[in-house]
Amino acid sequence: MMRKGQQGIALLTVLLVMSLALLVTAGMLRSHRLALHSSAQQLHQLQLRQSAFAGEAWGRERLYTLLADPKLPVAAGQAWAKGRPEWLIDNGHIEVDIEDLAARFNVSALLTQGAVDEVLKQRWLRLQTELALPPVDASALHGLNLSDISQLRSVPGVDARWYTRMQPWIALLGKDATLNINTASVTLLATLEGVTPDMARRLVSERPLQGYASVEDFTFTPALIGLGVQSAGLGTASRWFRITTHVRVGQSRLRLESDMARDLKTGRWHLLQRRFLAPEHSEPS
Repeated sequence: MMRKGQQGIALLTVLLVMSLALLVTAGMLRSHRLALHSSAQQLHQLQLRQSAFAGEAWGRERLYTLLADPKLPVAAGQAWAKGRPEWLIDNGHIEVDIEDLAARFNVSALLTQGAVDEVLKQRWLRLQTELALPPVDASALHGLNLSDISQLRSVPGVDARWYTRMQPWIALLGKDATLNINTASVTLLATLEGVTPDMARRLVSERPLQGYASVEDFTFTPALIGLGVQSAGLGTASRWFRITTHVRVGQSRLRLESDMARDLKTGRWHLLQRRFLAPEHSEPS
């Protein structure tokens, strides 16, 4: 009986040791699978980012090449602004947009410590009216020190709806930046004195492909004569651009916004900032 008892204890011991070994092995295999999954995720994210950087590099080269002379007008009909190039990559694609940020309302013009131009203040109010938003008066921005347009959310009267609606139409540029009439949208042109949305659509459709050579050429077009459009805050060129790269790899998507600026003295282009963002809902699947 004692021998059988000892054999039973030995068998139980062996079974326990085997169970522990199996548990340890299963744990090691699980850790290995998790490590492999983590590495695959990291490689996937790296591929997304590298693809986005490739799109940015293409956009930068396009600006360098096609906007070589900073003295010439910048217009929506020029080669740099045409099309939305797309490249197929392994299990995905890259698309690139280039936008003239001077086609937006420059909020920096309202942040000055001194008096704000009354013409710009009225355009600011008209922009909000065009977007059916409760107006935030320009005085609420007076003297603020903003480093990013998203900081407007801290201004009294700016809620999530207001910011979401306004964000595509505003930018934080140098205080010397003017609204580029050669790239401005219908929405921005409709903020000019006496210009209705219908008239703004006509202005965009009739705008020269290479742009107006001067603001005076624009304000003296037949459609604007007699309306009293002021030349203050208007221009025909730009040195601020945004390259937006949309990347899809498999089911994953990434959007990179790269803001570029050209130095007026040296003519060189500089990267101001990059933002990795979630894809927009309007992006094609």
